[in-house]
Amino acid sequence: MLRTLEIRDLLLIERLDLQFQPGLNVLTGETGAGKSILLDALGFVLGWRGRADLVRAGAPQGEVTAVFDLAADHPARVVLAEAGLEAEDELILRRVNTAEGRKTAWVNDRRTSGEVLRALSDTLVELHGQQDDRGLLNPRGHRDILDAFAGAGDLIAASRARWRELSAARRALSEAEAALAAVRAEEEYLRHAVGELDRLNPQAGEEAELDARRRLMQGAVRIREDIARAQAALGPQGVEGLVHDASRWLGGAADKAEGRLDGALAALERLAIELGEAQQGVEDCLDALEFNPADLEAAEERLFAIRALARKHGCLPDDLAAHAEGLRQKLAALDSGAKNLGRLAAAVEAAAAAHAAACAALTGARRDAAVALDAAMAAELPPLKLDRATFRTDVSAAEPGPEGADAVAFTVATNPGAPPGPLDRIASGGELSRFLLALKVCLTRGQTPVTMIFDEIDRGVGGATADAVGRRLRALSAEAQVLVVTHAPQVAAQGAHHWRVEKRVAGGITTSTVTPLTAPDRVDEIARMLAGDTITDAARAAARALLAG
Repeated sequence: MLRTLEIRDLLLIERLDLQFQPGLNVLTGETGAGKSILLDALGFVLGWRGRADLVRAGAPQGEVTAVFDLAADHPARVVLAEAGLEAEDELILRRVNTAEGRKTAWVNDRRTSGEVLRALSDTLVELHGQQDDRGLLNPRGHRDILDAFAGAGDLIAASRARWRELSAARRALSEAEAALAAVRAEEEYLRHAVGELDRLNPQAGEEAELDARRRLMQGAVRIREDIARAQAALGPQGVEGLVHDASRWLGGAADKAEGRLDGALAALERLAIELGEAQQGVEDCLDALEFNPADLEAAEERLFAIRALARKHGCLPDDLAAHAEGLRQKLAALDSGAKNLGRLAAAVEAAAAAHAAACAALTGARRDAAVALDAAMAAELPPLKLDRATFRTDVSAAEPGPEGADAVAFTVATNPGAPPGPLDRIASGGELSRFLLALKVCLTRGQTPVTMIFDEIDRGVGGATADAVGRRLRALSAEAQVLVVTHAPQVAAQGAHHWRVEKRVAGGITTSTVTPLTAPDRVDEIARMLAGDTITDAARAAARALLAG
């Protein structure tokens, strides 16, 4: 419920503090007195997009503060939680607009954005008028209205979930088809490339190994002759023979040398061992350098083939094996593509069936709700002097989507035998107001109460019809707070609380004020609405009669 509205330096308002009450709150005043300014101010603090020049002339900034009472289960608490704002039983919205056009907003003294204000406003306030732009007269919003009346939130959530699954399945199938088409376009190349790579079968590290072997074999011819000479120099005809002779000669003389040759003999023995190891190393090297010229040719041929293939595929020689595996996987995907497409197509079919089932359940709920809404409207129209009119909710098939496969349209016929048509085209201005009010009464039952604002919804009606409108507004206010801007005395008389909006000029400055009316003041105000500027005793008597009900 909207409890207070404080306005500072906005348009024609210098300072205004309004204390609203539960039930039916009525605002009256002459045309141009500034009633629409109150709605502009409330819309500003709620983040609605409206006129830009809001700051009162000469003021540095304009400011509006609105205070709402929140029940424990009020949906505004969810919006606050999602925005990271603390929820309390009292919700204070404040918004400032500087003369330069800069806007700043606070929720419970925490800075916030206009987007958060607008999200909160959807749970706090509804604005309705003859040219209602918040859903009731917009055919695009009729389905949402019917769904709210039906309480179809769970069914809609299920339909959205099935639609997401269907969209994902279709996307997977489309991507697989595109990938398969791309692979098929290069199938000939893939098969040739994989065959070529498989025949060569290059391995990681092989290129470096082949290059080392090739260089070794190329150098073997040049160094083998020197190594062979070294082998001969170390052999029996060379160092080995001389060491052997020296050992034999010294061994024969050692007995007579009284130990002086023992060290030399030991050194020669060690030399013989080291010499043997040197000879073995030289022999091993000669064995390694022993090769068939055909081996060099084969190593060079494979080395060049690997390097050529690497250049062809634009990768390093060591990456050829991994590249070949990637090409094989593409071929495998191509070979198994038809089977995979069949599986994905089956998944799309299953998801479509699941979504169709969810749509069917939603359609059934909507058709049942349409019958119930039409019956509720049939009961609401006669008290509003629309006894001969009919209201019908049409549910027809539409392209399937996240929220089902239905189109919903509200149609009316204002005269017996006349064909029904769109609500905003068939009804006249006065009839439209009453259809709108009846629809709002039906939709409000059982819903979370919000503050409903009706801006001159009684325009175009008078007498008994205006009285009927006022009584329905009063009935509606039993379930939710209602604010009505009206020129009809019959509607004003039904209010539980009454304010008069006036325009005053002082010192050449025009301002608008809002005054709460006492019981005697209400009589005079309603008498003014009946008789005009000159209030007669008869007008006062008529006003008292209206207030007496």
